[in-house]
Amino acid sequence: MAFSAAIILAAGEGTRMKSADPKVLHTLAGRTFLNRVMSSVRALDPGILAVVVHYQAERVTEAARSYDENVTIVQQDDIPGTGRAVQCAMAQLSPDGQLDGSVLIAASDMPLLDADTLRRLMDFHAASGNSATVLTTILDDPTGYGRIIRDSEGHVLRIVEQKDANSSELAVHEVNTSVYVFDAKVLSQAIAGLSNNNAQGEFYLTDALEKAKEFGGVGAYAAPDALAVEGVNDRVQLASLAKQHNRRICEAWMRAGVTILDPDTTWIEDDVELARDVTVLPGSFLQGYTTVAERAVVGPYTTLIDAVIDEEAVVERSRVQGTHIGKAANIGPWTYLRPGNELGEGTKAGAFVEMKKAHIDNGTKVPHLSYVGDAHIGEHTNIGGGTITANYDGKRKHHTEIGSGVHVGAGNLFVAPVTVGDGVTTGAGSVVRHDVPADSMVYSENTQHVVEGWKPAE
Repeated sequence: MAFSAAIILAAGEGTRMKSADPKVLHTLAGRTFLNRVMSSVRALDPGILAVVVHYQAERVTEAARSYDENVTIVQQDDIPGTGRAVQCAMAQLSPDGQLDGSVLIAASDMPLLDADTLRRLMDFHAASGNSATVLTTILDDPTGYGRIIRDSEGHVLRIVEQKDANSSELAVHEVNTSVYVFDAKVLSQAIAGLSNNNAQGEFYLTDALEKAKEFGGVGAYAAPDALAVEGVNDRVQLASLAKQHNRRICEAWMRAGVTILDPDTTWIEDDVELARDVTVLPGSFLQGYTTVAERAVVGPYTTLIDAVIDEEAVVERSRVQGTHIGKAANIGPWTYLRPGNELGEGTKAGAFVEMKKAHIDNGTKVPHLSYVGDAHIGEHTNIGGGTITANYDGKRKHHTEIGSGVHVGAGNLFVAPVTVGDGVTTGAGSVVRHDVPADSMVYSENTQHVVEGWKPAE
């Protein structure tokens, strides 16, 4: 049976998050809930991928289209409920009931919902011949979830929401994950007569299963991994889910040959790539599309964001973003590398150094207390402590060029745009405003004035 459409429900506010942002735009491991669910669903290649929006619809729509430019956006009206969301979706996707095949419906607040679980659900539905299939899981504590009520033969009778359940129903541990597969034509008929006669005054999609039973069986497929289908309703649940997910990521990297001394204080996002024999020390955060090559050491207390770290480099107690660090480079402690830096092999950016759009060639060292921005420094140059490239004139950024084999004295100020040739030596405290030819020495002559008796006697 064809996979005709997937409908992702992203209309809710998520009031329990206590946030100015829609719940679906909160993040786990570097990506929003909506992004993660859309990616998993898109991996199954549905004919149509639709996202239903309502609360802060413009923001959610913009986000959804940034994740998939071909997504179909469905506007839910002010009538609340998941059932109403699907009514709006089917009215737009299949106004004349022409849609045929399977329709997957998924909530957008399950950030760890993965393509493999969805594929197994779709295969189970196709093989069972049911008119509808519910994705379920078994929880030790099912509080807050709709309960799966089965008959004596194991068929799904109904799904009862927490607020509508009686005491015997609340004792059930099999819960609804808010993921369903319907035959398209069955879905169109099943949602037509939904009622909001319940504690919430909403149109529940779960009630459509009652109607679906008239057209065939309603089955249930239990997800093998409860974590994959765990929903997030508040920040306590988000923290718990993020912690469990991160622990799995760390364990997977350790089994692949990475040393992580303290997984409890090491956070690694999904798109990070680590080579074998990398060491990650406590308190480190590896984010975005960061890659770390063999025998590199990261941490302790280091943040890498979209960084590329080559073999044998050491990055200690630093923040590095959008930067390429070369082989055997030494970074930190207390170093801030902003986006756009290229540091070559054997380079150093030491204590309290900040760089932005700096290209530092092999063997060059910027040991401490310096700022290098919009600059290129050649090979085997040493930058004295307290050096600043003054790149901004109040309106525009300007470039500083410092050659190879240069010895820069302490406390230098390079006023860009300026070029310093190879082999130059600069005196301590120099202010370099004009180009300096190769193999020369430059210093600023400062007149020292002493005023005696300046501090009056007490």
